[in-house]
Amino acid sequence: MHVEIWSDVVCPWCGIGQARLDAALAAFPQREAVTVTHRSFQLDPRLPADATRPVRDLLREKYGMSDAQIDATHARIAALAAAEGLSPYSSSGQVIGNTERAHELLALAADRGLAAEAWARLYRAYFGEGGGVFEVDELVRLGSEVGLSPDEIRAALADHRYRDRVRADAQMARELGVTGVPFVAIDRRYGVSGAQPVAAFAAALNAAWADRPAAPAAPAPGCDADGCPLPE
Repeated sequence: MHVEIWSDVVCPWCGIGQARLDAALAAFPQREAVTVTHRSFQLDPRLPADATRPVRDLLREKYGMSDAQIDATHARIAALAAAEGLSPYSSSGQVIGNTERAHELLALAADRGLAAEAWARLYRAYFGEGGGVFEVDELVRLGSEVGLSPDEIRAALADHRYRDRVRADAQMARELGVTGVPFVAIDRRYGVSGAQPVAAFAAALNAAWADRPAAPAAPAPGCDADGCPLPE
């Protein structure tokens, strides 16, 4: 069974959704039969590549939120994250910027079998440590901490060898009708939108497992995939 999760590393709900999906997978009896693919989805790919700004400023301008509303929202997010074992987890004091470079790093990590570790490290850097995930030097440090070669990271970010894959993930999401993240697809037949409770992810996993296509029956002795010969 194949689970895909579309996320952005600066989306506070994505980190919570990932923790809840991980909890559901850990308790899923058929976990060893499940593969997980992390896919990229930028919240705002129009943000400039080489500039950042305070998250609070963006929330004021884009959504018209007051400081009191921003504080209340961030307090709620922190409380929900703490309930999933994510603490500290703050979304109030960071800067925001274009995350394409971060997703290129994550694609490199996926090619090296380190996707889960890299996503977890970038979430922790941004929400747990209040650090950046935008500059090349920041990404080289974070990627090297999960086992990637610093030289390979710099080369990949310099020539943008993973840019097409990052953008293809976003296009794939649009074709599936995804308008926000996190979004989880299971075998492309079941979907869970948003940072739903663990029980919701568990229910989707169980439903997808029960509804998976039956394995083809093994051919009888003397038969092959094209059929059985007629008796002579």
